[in-house]
Amino acid sequence: MGSDKQSSVGLLDTLNMETVRTIFTHTYPYPHEHSRHAVIAVVVGCLFFISSDNMHTLIQKLDSNIKWWSMYACLLGFFYFFSSPFIGKTIKPSYSNFSRWYIAWILVAALYHLPSFQSMGVDMRMNLSLFLTIYVSSILFLLVFHVVFIGLWYIGLVARVAGRRPAILTILQNCAVISVACCIFYSHCGNLAIMREKTLDRRSSGWFALWNKEERNSWLSKFVRMNEFKEQVCKSWFAPVGSASDYPFLSKWVIYGELSCSGGSCAESPDEISPIYSLWATFIGLYIANYVVERSTGWALTHPVSQKEFEKVKKKQMKPDFLDMVPWYSGTSADLFKTVFDLLVSVTVFVGRFDMRMMQAAMSKIEDPAKQDDLLYDQFNEQDELWFDFMADTGDGGNSSYSVARLLAQPFIRVRSNDSLIKLPRGNLLLIGGDLAYPNPSSFTYESRLFRPFEYALQPPAWYKEEHIAVNKPELPCGVSTLKEYKGPQCFVIPGNHDWFDGLQTFMRYICHKSWLGGWFMPQKKSYFALQLPKGWWIFGLDLALHCDIDVYQFKFFSELIKEKVGEHDSVIIMTHEPNWLLDWYWNDVTGKNISHLICDHLKGRCKLRIAGDLHHYMRHSYVPSEKPAYVQHLLVNGCGGAFLHPTHVFSNFDNLYGTSYESKASYPSFEDSSRIALGNILKFRKKNWQFDFIGGIIYFLLAFSMFPQCKLDHILQDNTFSGHLESFFATVWDSFICMLGRSYVSSAAAFFLLVTAITFVPSKVSRKRRVIIGILHVSAHLAAALILMLLLELGIETCIRHKLLATSGYHTLYEWYRSVESEHFPDPTGLRARIEQWTFGLYPACIKYLMSAFDVPEVMAVTRNNICKNGMDSLSRGGAMIYYASIFLYFWVFSTPIVSLVFGSYLYICINWLHLHFDEAFSSLRIANYKSFTRFHINRKGDLEVFTLAVDKVPKEWKLDPSWEGESKQPQNHSYQRKFPSKWRSVSPHQDPVNTARIVDHFVIEQTVKPEFASANGSVTR
Repeated sequence: MGSDKQSSVGLLDTLNMETVRTIFTHTYPYPHEHSRHAVIAVVVGCLFFISSDNMHTLIQKLDSNIKWWSMYACLLGFFYFFSSPFIGKTIKPSYSNFSRWYIAWILVAALYHLPSFQSMGVDMRMNLSLFLTIYVSSILFLLVFHVVFIGLWYIGLVARVAGRRPAILTILQNCAVISVACCIFYSHCGNLAIMREKTLDRRSSGWFALWNKEERNSWLSKFVRMNEFKEQVCKSWFAPVGSASDYPFLSKWVIYGELSCSGGSCAESPDEISPIYSLWATFIGLYIANYVVERSTGWALTHPVSQKEFEKVKKKQMKPDFLDMVPWYSGTSADLFKTVFDLLVSVTVFVGRFDMRMMQAAMSKIEDPAKQDDLLYDQFNEQDELWFDFMADTGDGGNSSYSVARLLAQPFIRVRSNDSLIKLPRGNLLLIGGDLAYPNPSSFTYESRLFRPFEYALQPPAWYKEEHIAVNKPELPCGVSTLKEYKGPQCFVIPGNHDWFDGLQTFMRYICHKSWLGGWFMPQKKSYFALQLPKGWWIFGLDLALHCDIDVYQFKFFSELIKEKVGEHDSVIIMTHEPNWLLDWYWNDVTGKNISHLICDHLKGRCKLRIAGDLHHYMRHSYVPSEKPAYVQHLLVNGCGGAFLHPTHVFSNFDNLYGTSYESKASYPSFEDSSRIALGNILKFRKKNWQFDFIGGIIYFLLAFSMFPQCKLDHILQDNTFSGHLESFFATVWDSFICMLGRSYVSSAAAFFLLVTAITFVPSKVSRKRRVIIGILHVSAHLAAALILMLLLELGIETCIRHKLLATSGYHTLYEWYRSVESEHFPDPTGLRARIEQWTFGLYPACIKYLMSAFDVPEVMAVTRNNICKNGMDSLSRGGAMIYYASIFLYFWVFSTPIVSLVFGSYLYICINWLHLHFDEAFSSLRIANYKSFTRFHINRKGDLEVFTLAVDKVPKEWKLDPSWEGESKQPQNHSYQRKFPSKWRSVSPHQDPVNTARIVDHFVIEQTVKPEFASANGSVTR
């Protein structure tokens, strides 16, 4: 026994269970493992059967089907562009699954009416009708099975893991796979109990005669001979299990094979079990057996190794649960609607009426602002030198936010500067310039988009609890009595406009009443503060709220602080969320009057640097030396902390502030790259913003709503030349536009509403006349596209009607055809169908009948269209009109959503690159996670301020557990900042890890002020 056990353990140890689990377990919970492999098998079999049986027919008849293949190309092209955002991605399982089934439904419903499949020898009517019948039967059978199985679990006859509810989508997909497999088998093997002897007759085709004579050994000739192999497969591999007489108990409950002929004689009555039924029963049995075994012994199947080994492998397979970039153009996001609501409430209620900053000032008990320890912090001022970091606008995509946080957490970063490798140690202080989480401040967004990436980058202490509320800050760790004694990194944060959407409630709770942001200690108590740094340097963290300015209480505190504490030769860094020097220039506005008064009249040249975020790029402007005083030497914007990228080329012409000239010294990305990136709006808008479908598709449908149907299209179809077709086509589009303006109500109202929205959407920086012109051109493009798509859809339907492919025998064409051939191909000598119809009170045929009608959307559309064209719209009932427009919407939505995204993306591209408008809208649509950066400062022993901006061009998308982090010893009493490897996750590819790809994009030095004269106290800059 002992030797057997030892040998078995050795065998398990030799297995690479991680590889085994990767093979047998899909990365995502949907699609299910079994149906995923079955789908692959069905697809391969489908391609094999169709190619072997119909390739020669396709080649032979292709020349005569150019018109229909053109229609195929248009149809498949629209469907491809509609589904392109979901190819190779699992964006949202719910929407991906919906689009998968939706596309399969309406695409097949359209394709089976086109004649090309029939010319290839494939009659899809039987396949579709058989598919729907088997699909409904399989669903009902499996649902009954699952109910029984859960009942057995309830009374304790099966294992406890069986109590988990089955996934409905998994059942639907497995039933679809089973149905497709049965249909493919029927298409190429039939339902014959005894297969006829078939020979491959190739004498009728000149192509194959040529192959037989001259290219008998070529690969194409061998490929055609696969038809013989296919017949052998049908005879042997999928042969029926036997006759019904072999199973007397099931003789009245099985499907029989078709009346078959062998040797010139035909059987009088079928006795052989249908091979279709055999195949269906086999698949159903495999599913049930697999499900029972999996649920009854689920732990053994999912844990094929020891518990300790399983936990180790599971940890290696773990991945960070990062959120994706915020979909700003989503038509279904509840967060975005909440953001709009919060913004309206904040602007209406808080701006000018209630201000959290006033409450913070009222809660301060000390009358002298310069002595308030909850606003002024001096724990760093006695150090010989100091490293500190600045970032802003984090809390968007998890990959980008964690990339920056991982760099900030490293004990040091090695980068190249002037062909030499330098080491930049981690900052003792981290400054965050607002907009901590997008799109709105809430517990969920703060915890998942802000705290989670930072905690992964630098873990909080072992005693930290998420639910803890810091009442008396600073809550120092054990053994530390003052802030000056604490050696770990500290963090100070100012709120941004997104943090103010809820009146600053979430910011106060998570920043001012919590002590840890990951491994960074937060002693901050209010939303604004002042930091006294070494060598006469100061940092003023200002809270602009939604006013783009500081309130009078902040002004009083900082002005008194300047008067009492800031020395004449000291240097001040002012940190705000918004860079009003750029935004005021762009919008031709004047904001921040209190800030300007504080800088110009109180600091009087001591403000050496202004830093801000809000714009998600990096730009630095430095003053141009002149006789005029420079109130601020350098203007720095760095909002690349994790949010989507903003353009830089839009702000390339900024050159003046407070009467002082400035020049651009650095930008990231460069102006050229920024302009090039904007091109993605044309190519990638829908791929990045697939949720915009819900808005764009409905708008286009409303624009064309009143134009359906177009009954008089003879002049387009009867023209003999291509130019004539085009001329007639666009003339009809113009007539539809005139008709819409003069007669329609719904489409005209939709066009007017869209026009007002488009004009309002144009930024207010341009004149009213230009806004109207831009809005009209924008709406005209959308309206023209909607009318062209409407006419293309109507032409397609009209063409099929003229060729007797649609509207031939009413709404139930498919069901009536199926019932006419059902008795021939699926004989029922025992009256099973009649018994089922009686037991289900007629629901059995009725359900299949209306399911087939609902599936055949083009037929419903064509039949209703013919009735309207003959008898007028008044002949339709309200229900009939709803069904007609719903059937149109199903196809028009697929056609319109790629086009509306293309038109809108092109509008954004033209505006951002040609007119320099919509800098926010044009780049938020791209949701670019790359081009991330932060700025690292160093106050050296001489008192000079060295500034390094580190950037990562490409953000990793795949992460894995860092083995160095996992292998490093972690003592509960030690802080995470003391570790050599503080971050939990590293990039799957070492060449893409931010630690290895970070580079310096800007470096300059601000020298300490040494001269007392204001006019000459501007310092110098070294690059």
